[in-house]
Amino acid sequence: MTTIETISKELEEALLSLDRIETESILTNLTSQKDFTLVLEQNIVPIMESIGEKWERGEVALSQVFMGGKILEDIVDKMMPKTNTKRVDDPNIALILYKDHHLLGKRIVSSLLRARGYEFKDYGQQFDIGQLIDKLKEDNIEILLISVLMLNSALDIKKLILQMREEKLAIKVVVGGAPFRFDIELGDEIGADYYATQASQVLEIIEKIQKDKS
Repeated sequence: MTTIETISKELEEALLSLDRIETESILTNLTSQKDFTLVLEQNIVPIMESIGEKWERGEVALSQVFMGGKILEDIVDKMMPKTNTKRVDDPNIALILYKDHHLLGKRIVSSLLRARGYEFKDYGQQFDIGQLIDKLKEDNIEILLISVLMLNSALDIKKLILQMREEKLAIKVVVGGAPFRFDIELGDEIGADYYATQASQVLEIIEKIQKDKS
């Protein structure tokens, strides 16, 4: 077992035990050795995906998934890079958690956007397509970032995208989360413009959309 795998296993065990002190100790040690973005991509994101898979197989309780995620969210919020004081309000971006209850992925993307200096609308958790469409129109959104953890939530994004196309909204849809890491064709199947398998890719995608627009 590699060092990364060993540490990830210890971190997952700490989370499933709801041991906040041990979880924070492991993450503090990791971030003292390497860039926080790498810790996110190599340790934190894969662990939450693993825990999500175990829940879907009935191997862990929903309470463990929820509380473990909450512990991680709180610790990640403390460790994330500080907000960049130079703000970038172009393009007009919105970020949502769609028909899902697992906030960690969205919080990670939110923190990365702020650290890079991007202004964006945080729509929180969205479950109603009609209300979301109204918000997108009202705010003249150009890029919609959607985060999910569960497969059912990812599949439901297709309904939203179809409705957006019917409304003729010229919005680039960027999706991310565990389902898109497991199935690289899923993004195309639901009609997304882009999908990110790692949180940091969201920044690259935004820059590409801007470059293509100019």
